[in-house]
Order: sequence, then C-alpha cells, then structure tokens
Amino acid sequence: MKLIIAVVQNKDASKLQSSFIKKQIYATKLSTTGGFLKSGNTTYMMGIEDKRVPEVLDLIKSISKTRKKFMTPPVNLDSGDNESSFPVRVQVGGATIMILPMDKLYHF
Repeated sequence: MKLIIAVVQNKDASKLQSSFIKKQIYATKLSTTGGFLKSGNTTYMMGIEDKRVPEVLDLIKSISKTRKKFMTPPVNLDSGDNESSFPVRVQVGGATIMILPMDKLYHF
C-alpha cells in the first residue's frame, strides 16, 4: 500500500475528482493554499494498492496542466525600498505528488 498526497491547482481539482470517482479511486480532498503565490490549491490524500500507483500518477499528470500567470511580487517595506513591483509572468499549475509507504488502511 502507498499513501499518495497530491497537491493540484483549484482549476484542475473538479475534473480530477470526477476522474477519481469514475476510476473508483477513493481520495480525501482538502482545501489548501500555496505558499509562494498564495493561491488556492486542492490536496488529495489517498491510500492505494502498489499496482494502481502508475494509474493514479498518469491520471493526475493528464489533468493537472501547467499555465502561465502574471503576479506582482510583494514589496518589502522594511528594507526602505519604496519602489513598486511590476507584474512578472510565472508558471503555475501542474501537480506536486508525494508517495509514502503505508502499512495498513482501515475504513470504518
């Protein structure tokens, strides 16, 4: 068994969740916030058999797309620099996936 923790952008979450349901992949959904862009994410946690890990990874990869977004970096007012920041284009989206070994999974 493996514990998969997948962090995806909110824009991809509903399509991913529908795909999980169709494939009978049971996941717990958490609303989370990214640290750098402070944008909304969705984190899925799922216990899955070892043989289904590639299937889950392929599904997440096919739905979680990267995109470009403009963001204005924060200004550090403590530094004495009062210059304003200009928007920069950054890549967002995709998925961050962690896979951990898991001894047992219980459903009560």
